[in-house]
Amino acid sequence: MKRQRSTNGEQNDYLWDGSGAPDPGIQRLELVLEKLRPERLVQPVFPQLESVAPRSSWWTALTLNTWWPRFIAATTCAIALAAAILLSRSDSSSEFAGTGWDVEMSPAQDAPAQKSLLRVGGAFETDSTSTASIDVGEVGRLDVEPSTRLRLLQSAEGRKHIALDRGTIHAAIWAPPGQFVVDTPSATAVDLGCMYTLQVDASGGGLLRTAMGWVGFRSHGRESFIPAGAVAAVYAQKGPGTPYFRDTSDALRSALSEFDTSSDPAARHNALLIVLRESRFHDGLTLWHLLSRADAADRSAVFDRLAALVPPPTGVTREGIFRADRAMLDSWWNALDLGDIGLWRHWEQTWTGR
Repeated sequence: MKRQRSTNGEQNDYLWDGSGAPDPGIQRLELVLEKLRPERLVQPVFPQLESVAPRSSWWTALTLNTWWPRFIAATTCAIALAAAILLSRSDSSSEFAGTGWDVEMSPAQDAPAQKSLLRVGGAFETDSTSTASIDVGEVGRLDVEPSTRLRLLQSAEGRKHIALDRGTIHAAIWAPPGQFVVDTPSATAVDLGCMYTLQVDASGGGLLRTAMGWVGFRSHGRESFIPAGAVAAVYAQKGPGTPYFRDTSDALRSALSEFDTSSDPAARHNALLIVLRESRFHDGLTLWHLLSRADAADRSAVFDRLAALVPPPTGVTREGIFRADRAMLDSWWNALDLGDIGLWRHWEQTWTGR
C-alpha cells in the first residue's frame, strides 16, 4: 500500500504514524468509531512452522502485509467489539452456551465435507491431509490445519477455552477481549482482539503471529504481548519468548533467538548487544520486554536504548524500571502506542477470580 499524498502533492503520514495533516473524511470516521469504543480498551527458528501456508485467501491477504494503517485495525476491532457487545446481550448467546461448537472437516481430494459437534471435554484432530473450520460458540472462527489436535475445555458465556496439543490454528475472534483462551504445552494465549495464528510443534514449543489486534502470551509469571504484525516464539520449559516485528532485520531476529534460549551469560550479553545495535523505533516492542528479561548488568543499556527511541513518560524512572515497578512498566508500554495494557491487567484479575 502506498502512502497517501495530500492535495498539494506532499507525503501524508497520518494513516501510518499519526503525523501529517489529517484527511477530514478520516477524522469523521474516527469520531464515529470512537463512540463504539469501550471506556477502557481497556528462539530457535521454526522453519517447519513458518512454511505452513494458511489455506484461506482472506487470511493470506491479512497476514502478508506487516504495515497496517492504524485506522484499518481500529475500524475492524471497533466493529468486532460492537458486534460482540450486541451478541452478548442477545438471548441466543445464553441459549447456545455450553452445547458445543460446530465443526466442518474438509478431507483431501475434494471429498464431501464432514460435519460434527465438538463438545466440552471432547477432542478434535485432523489427519495429514485434512483441514477444518470450527465455529467458536458464535463469537469467532478457527481454521484448523492438517495434523492438528485440539480439545474444548470450556464454552460458557464470557469464557471460551481450548487446548492446542499440536498443529496450527488460525483464530478470528470477535468476542470481547480476554474471553478466548488457548492453552499450549508451554504457555497460554489470551486473545485481546482480533486475529492470529498459533502453531505448536512436537516438543511443545511453537510460534504465535498476530495479524490484527494483539495477543497476550503467559506462563508461570512470564508475559509477552504480541501486537499486529509481531511474532513471539514459545519454548518448551521456558515459556514465551521475546516478541519482535516480522520486518525486523535477520541479525536482530537471530540474536534474539540466541538471547532467549542460551543459558550462557556471555552469549546472552553478546546477543543483546546485537539486538540493541539493530533496533529501530519500531523495535521498542522488543526492548520493552527486554527491560525485565535482560541480566541485571545489561538492563541499563536496554533502558538507554529504549529511552533514545521512545522517551519514558513522566514519572517513569530508571530506578523504578529496575525494580520492575508495574505501574512504570505499564506507562512506558502505553507510550509505544500498541494498545492499552490496562486491558491485559483487567483480565489478569478476572482469571484469579475464576
